[in-house]
Parts: sequence; structure tokens; C-alpha cells
Amino acid sequence: MRNTRSDTARKESRYVKIDQPDLELVAVPRDESFKVWSHGYPYRTVRWHFHPEYEIQVITATTGRYFVGDYIGNFAPGNLVMTGSNLPHNWVSNVPHGERVDERCLILQFDAGFIERAIETFPELRRVESLLDASRWGVLFTEKTGAAAEPIMRELLGAQGIRRITLFVALLDLLVQSPEPVKLASAEYHADPARYAETRINHVLSYIGKNLSQELRETELAQLAGQSVSAFSRYFRRHTGVPFVQYVNRLRINLACQLLMSGELSITDICYQVGFNNLSNFNRQFLLLKAMPPSRWRAYQQLNAASATESSATSDATPVLEAVG
Repeated sequence: MRNTRSDTARKESRYVKIDQPDLELVAVPRDESFKVWSHGYPYRTVRWHFHPEYEIQVITATTGRYFVGDYIGNFAPGNLVMTGSNLPHNWVSNVPHGERVDERCLILQFDAGFIERAIETFPELRRVESLLDASRWGVLFTEKTGAAAEPIMRELLGAQGIRRITLFVALLDLLVQSPEPVKLASAEYHADPARYAETRINHVLSYIGKNLSQELRETELAQLAGQSVSAFSRYFRRHTGVPFVQYVNRLRINLACQLLMSGELSITDICYQVGFNNLSNFNRQFLLLKAMPPSRWRAYQQLNAASATESSATSDATPVLEAVG
């Protein structure tokens, strides 16, 4: 891994003071190890932001400027960059105001815990550790590597099962073997997520998380953010991708699922404990997000737990036949 930029990257870069980045909430599906998706331009995540997850991104359309830590450069289709945990970044396309691009990039995101467990399980993956370390400053790969990565990531969009893992490993192998990857941010640059958390939207999200069981009014959150209700509503949706009420309901239903699995509280008690003020609305929101009422969801979880108990009991009751020589 080279410690200096290429001549081209050095000519493109310049250093300026940039505003505090916003936190992006990366929702990796519960039945998947990593997230693969695409988006167009403009899009809500096209802003100066960070997230704890590692990210691999390849540009498929448009040209423009990109920002990684304290680095600024030009990008075009084939631009392939990996960013590390909590490293602020943004890609701004040269697209006329009012025009839209259906697909601007392909993105893969995974958290540190997943890749650490993968390396522990498969020691052959340890070669990736140097790449993970370098991604703390952002890593730019060659155009040839970008061209090779695009079809892998495009297939990943629709891949399922073991094929997803095969493609993921193939992508990591491609990056590890890429010639002359370039670190982007300066050696002196250090991401500071604790300081980023002081930004307005992150303060609001933190408040919601800590007060989920309490009544949360958009008017009060707008005051907390120092905005009018209408401005806050637009601001919140732009940063989270969903309206305020929908965001809160999702968090409350997820918390309800955890309580339902414990089996210690009644559904009515859970309804009020997670912040809903009436049972009918709780049931309606649960059905909307989980495609079944909470009573059935709990019953299925109990069935799942019972199957493990029955399997263990059957195993204990099965006589062991010793081989007779």
C-alpha cells in the first residue's frame, strides 16, 4: 500500500475547512452479512457524511468532485474508492439543476464486527487487514480495478445465498491484488466521530433513541434543532430518508420485537413501554412493518424456541448403538 498520492491525485487535491459531517444510518438486513445497493443523483446521502461501516463505492455515471477526509479530487465513471469506519466522504456530480440520473454508483457496506468474525473463521482473509487499515484514510484504486469491480458489484445487487459470499470474497481479492492503490486523506487526518456527534441531526437522533418510550413531538424536536417545524421536517427526511413519525415508529417496533422475544411482558404492556399510546395503533404499525400482528410474531418466536428444546430432548432420548466388532 503506497503511503503517498500518485502525481495525478496530488495535482487534484487541495485542503480546506469543511463543515461537520452528518451521520448516515446504514441498515444492513438482519438475514444478510453486508449491504449492497445503488442510487442515482441527486440523492439524500449525497452530502458530507460518515458512518461506522466500511464502504466500497464505484461510480457508474457522471463526473464531478469527491471529498474524502481532507482530500478533494475529480471523479469519473470507474472511480473506485474504499472508505474506512467513520471517515467522512461525499461525491458531488456535475449534473444541471433539475435533472436526475437514475444510477450514479454501486455501493457495498459492511461493519467491522462482520469482517473481524470472517477473518477469525477464515484465516486466509487476513490479507485484507492491510486494506482495512489503509481505508482509514480512504483508498483509490486504478481504473482497471474499477472496471473489474463494477460487474461483481452489479451482480451482487441481485445475488442471494452463498453466491453473495462468493462475490464478496472475489471483490476483496480483487482489491487486495490491485496495483498501486492510493491513500487519499493526509497521514495527519484522523476521523473524530465523537466530535461529529455534536452536529444537529446527530443530536436529534441521539435524543430520540434515549427517549423512545416517551411521547415524542415533532414540534419539540424542531425546537431542539433550532428550526421551524416545516424546515425540520424537510431536514429530517433528507438525512434519514423517511418522515419523522415513520422513523420513530420503526425504532419502537424494533424495540417491541426485542421485548416480545423475552416473553416477560404482555403485548399491552409492551405497547405502552415502547412509546405507543394505544393498542390499536401499535398493532397497526406492527402489522405494517412485520406483515403480521405482534401476537403471531411472538407465537412464531416461541415455536422457534420450542423446536430447539424438542430437538435437544429427542437427541437425549435416542439410544446410542455401539458398534460390535
